[in-house]
Amino acid sequence: MAIRSRNRLAVPYRSEAFPPGSTPNGNGSLSVSWDRVVWAALTIGRPPTHHVFQHGTSSFYEAIFRISLVRMALDQSGPFASRLRRSAAFKALDPTEKGAISYFLGMTFCKVFSSKLLRTPWLLHLDAFRAMATLPPTGRSRPDLIGQQTGTGNWISFETKGRASKPTFNDISKAKTQAQRVLSVNGTACTLHIGTFAYFLNDVLNFHWVDPPTEAKRPITLPDPRDLWSHYYGPTKALWEARADESPKRDGGLIVSLPEFDVTLKIHPLLAPFFLVSAWEGAQRELLTASEELEADGFQDDGIKVECGPTWLDRFGSDLVDLG
Repeated sequence: MAIRSRNRLAVPYRSEAFPPGSTPNGNGSLSVSWDRVVWAALTIGRPPTHHVFQHGTSSFYEAIFRISLVRMALDQSGPFASRLRRSAAFKALDPTEKGAISYFLGMTFCKVFSSKLLRTPWLLHLDAFRAMATLPPTGRSRPDLIGQQTGTGNWISFETKGRASKPTFNDISKAKTQAQRVLSVNGTACTLHIGTFAYFLNDVLNFHWVDPPTEAKRPITLPDPRDLWSHYYGPTKALWEARADESPKRDGGLIVSLPEFDVTLKIHPLLAPFFLVSAWEGAQRELLTASEELEADGFQDDGIKVECGPTWLDRFGSDLVDLG
């Protein structure tokens, strides 16, 4: 019953001004699960929060941080609930804390939607490129994420925002302008430039994304990501390394158990050889065209599967996570 209930979750959304052949425009309700939400949070290709974790195994703490944010901020109000809601713990935070978590949720649900409706799970934050490319001075006027589409290899840019309320027309226009600034990756033009919003309406999580044509100003071109995919897989690899002595290998794949979060991670046999030696560029290139086999085995297109246990069906409480 728990698995069936978990799959009943849905996020109301609106798609606006997308071109033919991308995703249908209009209102809808996307079927989601905690498994997919936690997977998305773990695999946003963003450098670790180095200004918080300057020493030690930063990727491990980044992974714990991401799971904890999802668990604290969102609730399923019982096993038969169909909506994700803002938790009481989230609402009790001060405005600065709420803003930071809202931004993280904006990126997470951008990935949830882009992976399901655009077949674009491979997202990297623009901050990852600073070590290998000279980006023009952008201030805050730039997109947050770029993503590569499974199968086609096309690139898409995303400006992601998290808000406490429904976005206004001005909010949408500004997000679109920021998304438009990335014109190409490794010489390949971006096919879509999308502004996205995760927001709450009567405490229920909603999503809005839009792709109207605009004219780019001060365009940004990015190089081939290459080893930057380490940011994508880094948090998951750090969790496995922390539990390697107790993580079994099964049929060529890997399993990582996180009982304190009621979460299990699985690494597909196609990914495992790359995963063990941290060959991230090779992993991304190999799995970019392997979606049929991965989906048949119940994995995401990146070779990772997240399984959240039954406690995720309940409201968040201080007794749910015990780190010992």
